[in-house]
Amino acid sequence: MSHHHDSEFARQDPRLDISDTYLFRGTTGTVFVVNVNPLSGGGGFHDDESRYEIKVDTDGDAVEDITYRFTFQPPAADGSQRWELRRLDGPAARDRFADGPVLLTGATGEPVQTPDGLRAWAGAAGDPFWIEGTVVTAVKTAIAQGTAPDLTDFDPADATNLFAGTDVQAIVLEVPDEALGGAGAAIGFWGSTVLATDAGGWRQINRCANPLLNTLFDLEDAEQDIDFNATEPAEDQRRYGAEILRAAERASAAVGTVPDAAAHAARVRDLFLPDVLRYEVGSEAVFAVDRRNGRGLTDCVPEVMFELVLGAPVKLGLDASSATGVPSDVFPYLSVAGARH
Repeated sequence: MSHHHDSEFARQDPRLDISDTYLFRGTTGTVFVVNVNPLSGGGGFHDDESRYEIKVDTDGDAVEDITYRFTFQPPAADGSQRWELRRLDGPAARDRFADGPVLLTGATGEPVQTPDGLRAWAGAAGDPFWIEGTVVTAVKTAIAQGTAPDLTDFDPADATNLFAGTDVQAIVLEVPDEALGGAGAAIGFWGSTVLATDAGGWRQINRCANPLLNTLFDLEDAEQDIDFNATEPAEDQRRYGAEILRAAERASAAVGTVPDAAAHAARVRDLFLPDVLRYEVGSEAVFAVDRRNGRGLTDCVPEVMFELVLGAPVKLGLDASSATGVPSDVFPYLSVAGARH
């Protein structure tokens, strides 16, 4: 439930629903992962009139300076799909009508690499995300109501992963560090899915960076005509800052472990808005309470998010061994589809 089914349009077509994004150091470069179609991984990727985009901000303004764009063809008889990867830079990175150079082409399930070390893979994989349903419901309810989480009836010994044994469709891109400014460069990343409109334009269906943000704060509100997934990170502070301030202040005050709930809430807002994963190229990724630098495949992000928002730890009773399969040390790093412990 990091980012599962949080948009009306994504619910209509799960192939465009981004469940999670990851950003970490691989064996040869910087790895971007965008997972879609949670809970099943079936049906492949949307084809023809859609785009899957990896957005990279290189100057800290929450506006993309590089876009890596994947497009997919309809499935072949064996279910595989051909794909194409393009890179767009500068103003073209923000122009969905622009065409950048083709860097790679391939088919799902098969890794492809250029001579300079750019690598890409797309296909079904085990979902590396894990969470306990009772706990996340209690935390989400507490944030919405301005109360402390009620876990009276929760027994950690009975904890189960909501997504155990489920697959996703994954896009994995490993980029040479030099293509991102070199080791030590500061970048930001988010993933987006886009669908062509009948009017000849493009509609952004989903965007995702920080885990659980939209789940915990419910920034998607059709009744108020708020479509978080259709907006851009640079707009986040203005659009959603007040709601996160209000919710985080009420909930952390109810928990009672922070000395100044208002100051705590302001820190929460500034940590997660704009909604971009920040990372130092070439460094070890970590998503923890005291440091956030990208996101690794085995980081326990729900517990980190709960503690950051509430100001107190909330345990799941689970760890990375509860996820589907075991991540690999080699490209494309995710566990195989249908993996079980």
